[in-house]
Amino acid sequence: MFAVSRMKALFPLQISHPIAPSLPHAVALFSAAPKSTLFSIYPAVTQFPASPSLRPIMGSSGPTFSRVQNRNFRPAEAAGDLTTSYPSGEIHVIVGPMFAGKTTSLLRRVQSESENGSFQVRNWLQLDRTFQDLCFSGRLNEAVSLLWRTESPVDDRTYSLMLKECILTSRYKTGRRIHSQMLVVGHLPTEYLKTKLLIFYGKCGDLRTALVIFNKLIDKTLISWNAIISGYVQNGLELVGLSLYAKMRQIGLTPDPYTFSSLYRACGTLVLLELGKQAHGVMIKCNVEDNVVVNSALIDMYLKCSDLVDGQKVFNEMPNRNVVTWTSLISGYGQHGRVEEVLELFSRMKEEGFQPDHVTFLAVLSACGHGGMIGQGWDYFSSMKIYGIEPRWKHYAAMVDLLGRAGKLQEAYDFVLSSPLKDHSDIWGALLGACRIHGDMDLASIAARKFLELEPGNAGKYVVLSNAYATGGFWDCVKDIRGVMRELDIMKEPAYSWIEIQGEVHVFSTRDKSHRKSEEIRSLIVEMTSILKADVCDLEIDEH
Repeated sequence: MFAVSRMKALFPLQISHPIAPSLPHAVALFSAAPKSTLFSIYPAVTQFPASPSLRPIMGSSGPTFSRVQNRNFRPAEAAGDLTTSYPSGEIHVIVGPMFAGKTTSLLRRVQSESENGSFQVRNWLQLDRTFQDLCFSGRLNEAVSLLWRTESPVDDRTYSLMLKECILTSRYKTGRRIHSQMLVVGHLPTEYLKTKLLIFYGKCGDLRTALVIFNKLIDKTLISWNAIISGYVQNGLELVGLSLYAKMRQIGLTPDPYTFSSLYRACGTLVLLELGKQAHGVMIKCNVEDNVVVNSALIDMYLKCSDLVDGQKVFNEMPNRNVVTWTSLISGYGQHGRVEEVLELFSRMKEEGFQPDHVTFLAVLSACGHGGMIGQGWDYFSSMKIYGIEPRWKHYAAMVDLLGRAGKLQEAYDFVLSSPLKDHSDIWGALLGACRIHGDMDLASIAARKFLELEPGNAGKYVVLSNAYATGGFWDCVKDIRGVMRELDIMKEPAYSWIEIQGEVHVFSTRDKSHRKSEEIRSLIVEMTSILKADVCDLEIDEH
């Protein structure tokens, strides 16, 4: 058996662990707020971690104000003949089949001439066209490099195109460099470009910078409101997103499909069914046109809130569906253990001509695990390659969970060893959880060793292993594990749950007595426990 006392050698001296989730505190504030002022206050910037400072990366020759001023002559120069030959230092339009080679030569020339101070821009239209062509050809890094070396601003369309590429590819550092260049050369962005920056920072999770830009917008359009709301919702601050939505409604803006998509996601994550229904009613009153993405989010919200009837009703009334819609419904039924409905919907989906994706298969495999359908699970897992889908680590973890729930631990272990993704910690974590359920301490020790080698700072798995040893009565091992956690300063955040009653959210966590009716709740639990114990005793006496 794996000796727990040797676990210390597997870890570094210091391990940083994630910041505790802020949801319980946020939900408590949300519930305590008066209904008349609910959602009316902006979140304080100090609530969020400081964003990395925007430090421009300066070249060997710093930017000069005279070069920025040359931008003023752009209209006249742009009106000239674009085919005119200019001396060395001018940037030409890069087009045609030799684009890649010419652009590389251009970048080298700009670098050489900017280092000796001879580089000049004489045709701004050609310069902007070059940047745009670089972006269209997927050479964003080269475009940003060229942007810094020219030490001059470009037009808002070019900046916007660069930022769009950063948004689509999640390049936070590259987008910051573009923003930094604007600041260094003194470019004043329009409201449109500010909104694009807001969308970029929101998508990348830099909510502090996003909020600063949002507050500085002179004309806060629906697009900017959607960007800031979506940013908070997508980064786990759903209640702040809901408060901003209510503020948007107070100033008279009518939400659009993008607004409702974020709103339904927030309500589904927080299981706020009543608020979600209110949002659905607003969408109907606003006569929002049918949108597959929004309806899929609406279905997902209802099913996450355990309202299967309304979720199914929305699905049945949809004139248009796609794979996301079907997957939302399949996943929702799977989360509630409705395995037969999941498999039936999966068959209907294929019959109607929709090709399942990796998310659909994950939902089906998870449902098979809950239903103990090992044979069907293997069939679905094997059929993924028929649809051209390569299984990901989540699919392998789902199969391990499926086998583990059925008690086939050795088969699950062999499956992990043969998996091409056996070095992914979550696959070993799934095996560890199954071993704990069935009390296989030898295999649990092997799974724990491998998991903690791959992810030594995961407090949850320490607790799982500790509970497994406690179940088997190995109290010395439990003591050793808890000692390792204390020594490495690894703490598991307390679990919490919440419930919505008449529009008010109540949050409960372990050993927390902050609820205003905690004493009444505790007394009721004690009373119910005594009644249940008495009923059990009476039942045992009757049987004898």
